[in-house]
Amino acid sequence: MVSPEVPSKRLAPGFKAKVGLFDATMIVMGGIVGAGIFINPYVVARSVHTPFLILAAWVAGGVVAMIGAFVYAELGARLPKAGGQYAYLGAAYHPLPGFLYGWVLLLVIQTGGMAAVAVTFALYFVKLTGLHLPAASVAAVALVAVAIVNCFGVKAGSRTQSVLMVLKIAAIAVLVAGGIWALVQFGPGVSPVAVERGSAHPGLLLAFGAAMVPVLFSYGGWQTANFVAEEIRDPRRTLPRALVLGVAGVVLLYLAVNVVCVYVMGPAGLAASTTPASAVMTRAFGSAGGRWIAVGIAISTLGFLTQSILTAPRVYFAMARDGTFFRSVAWIDPKRGVPTVAILLQAAMAVIIALSGRYDQILSYVVAMDFLFFGLTATCVFVFRRREERDGGSMAAARVPGHPWTTLAFIAACWLVVLATYFEYPLNSGIGVVILVAGVPAYYLWRRRALYRP
Repeated sequence: MVSPEVPSKRLAPGFKAKVGLFDATMIVMGGIVGAGIFINPYVVARSVHTPFLILAAWVAGGVVAMIGAFVYAELGARLPKAGGQYAYLGAAYHPLPGFLYGWVLLLVIQTGGMAAVAVTFALYFVKLTGLHLPAASVAAVALVAVAIVNCFGVKAGSRTQSVLMVLKIAAIAVLVAGGIWALVQFGPGVSPVAVERGSAHPGLLLAFGAAMVPVLFSYGGWQTANFVAEEIRDPRRTLPRALVLGVAGVVLLYLAVNVVCVYVMGPAGLAASTTPASAVMTRAFGSAGGRWIAVGIAISTLGFLTQSILTAPRVYFAMARDGTFFRSVAWIDPKRGVPTVAILLQAAMAVIIALSGRYDQILSYVVAMDFLFFGLTATCVFVFRRREERDGGSMAAARVPGHPWTTLAFIAACWLVVLATYFEYPLNSGIGVVILVAGVPAYYLWRRRALYRP
């Protein structure tokens, strides 16, 4: 939505719609699958202690993620604009909530996450190559490299992301195959009918709720595909299909990984290992298996960075186009059709955080802020449908099945994660709120500048 205060002559040339269904689906999957699935299974196993409950947590998380995919599919079909959540919140309520989302995306959610993932890539890269290089420096080089690739155009960025996503799928397939081979060779590490003692007591429900937090966080990221809606061919049809197909594919991959981790290592062994994927591969193929999965994790983290630098800058571009951010960020390269300044801004912010070593602190704010806006964005479905009924508009090409109950369930799941995060980490979550609130005067400052800009 373009502010009336910003004359159209200041707007950049249009995006080039070059992303098809396959690349869009890979963007969805690439936004979800990072290094987490290779590590997080042990976090869940520390909260619940039987195969049934561990896998039930991942199934429940998959259900929530699929509902979220349908929610964002409807929003994307209704408003296929650059910026995704930023555009939906601004159109449904007021430009301020949209701006606040972009504000925390840049200062907390995306930048902290990218810095942490870049350092993870660097640690694996240094370990695999044997080079004696500072991890922060390698992380910075990786961030600059993926930014340069995306500056060559959305087609170059999306194709690179698609190749890396296919390699991620291959790495996960090798992990699953290794787990099956280990089961054939050594047998399962646990009885498949093990049952949690005292399964009805309230403490178990709290434990299951705690297990759901890392699960839901691992499933997050599908929404970033909506950021590039203006660059997707026939977005009202392609984007919803990509969201559903991409999330469904990730659910299957995640469940397969957790099945082999649980049954190869057993719940106790899984809970005791902070690197479960490496443990499974080492058991199956020895030290060579551990090295191969390390390569897969490095590729997965690099793919996540490529996807992040492809998608998030479109939010800052949209903010600048609406006159609520630096005007130069709205510039699009007329030849390549990408928001080059926005891409470089995101890369620069992530490099600064990676080099500062403060990414872990920022990352601790991410969950609360991310899921707060997940739920708030989902409420836009109610606003748009009410307007549709009032104005007699045409129905969206994609609609949330089971609405309003499924949409309400998704919102409730998101905000329960926020409450759990605030309860568990009140200080860090409070800092996130301070950063969020600081965006309010920043928004009005930029609006005032837009009003008096010559």
